[in-house]
Amino acid sequence: MPKKTEIYNKVVIDWIITQASLAELTLSVCTGALLLAKAGLLAGKSATTHWMDLDNLASYPDIDVISHTRFVDASDDTGNIVTSAGISAGIHASLYCIEKLIDSETMRATAHRMEFDID
Repeated sequence: MPKKTEIYNKVVIDWIITQASLAELTLSVCTGALLLAKAGLLAGKSATTHWMDLDNLASYPDIDVISHTRFVDASDDTGNIVTSAGISAGIHASLYCIEKLIDSETMRATAHRMEFDID
C-alpha cells in the first residue's frame, strides 16, 4: 500500500489552512476531509468522507463523523465547510455549494448542462 504522504506534507496542510481562511466556502471531496482534519479545520464540526475512511476521520479529535450521507454542511460562524462522501457524492455537494453561493436557478442550470438528475 502506498504511503499517504500529502497528509504529512506541512506545505500542503499550511496551504489548505491559508486557502480556507481566504475562501468564501471550503469543499472537500472524498478523503479530502482527512486533509481538512489534519489542518484542524474540522475540530468541533460535523463531517463525512468515503465510507472506507470514516474510522480514519473519527481518529481525529472533536469531529462528529456522519456516515450514510452524501455530504455534510458544517458551516458556522468560524467558516463555511462542506465535506462529501465519495467522488460521486462530490457532484451533489458541488451543486449544493453552487446553490448556497449563488442561487437554485444557477444550480439547476449547471446540473442540466451536466445531464445530472437532481430530482
